[in-house]
Amino acid sequence: MSDEKPAYELLEHTADVAVKGYGTDLNEMFANAALGMFNVMTDTSAVKSVGEYRVEVESTDLEGLLVDWLTELLYLFDTQDVLLREFDVSIDGNKLTATVRGENLDRERHPLKSDVKAATYHMLEINEEEGYVVVLLDI
Repeated sequence: MSDEKPAYELLEHTADVAVKGYGTDLNEMFANAALGMFNVMTDTSAVKSVGEYRVEVESTDLEGLLVDWLTELLYLFDTQDVLLREFDVSIDGNKLTATVRGENLDRERHPLKSDVKAATYHMLEINEEEGYVVVLLDI
């Protein structure tokens, strides 16, 4: 299918990069935004899904939930050197639960491209009708 949307795309923005995650629902959009974020960091096709982690995030609104979700994943990377590539997301109101899979960073197999410092509210957009979310990453 040539008209099928990609899972995500990267949008250049001065010194930072934005991820536009596509999906048929919020769960898929949030998952694809996470995949895009980790592909800013490394080539996730080299990451094996050998470790599994449970992530739970709650926020006051969907925008906060998206930022908090990505922030929690960055926290996993920063504190445990975990690169992720699979994201099974379930959103219920302003609460997100997910099972995420990946493996520990191996610098020989996972050369790092960019250091993502944070997911930000700048340019943040959630468009359920059109099937995408946009989040700017501070790199």
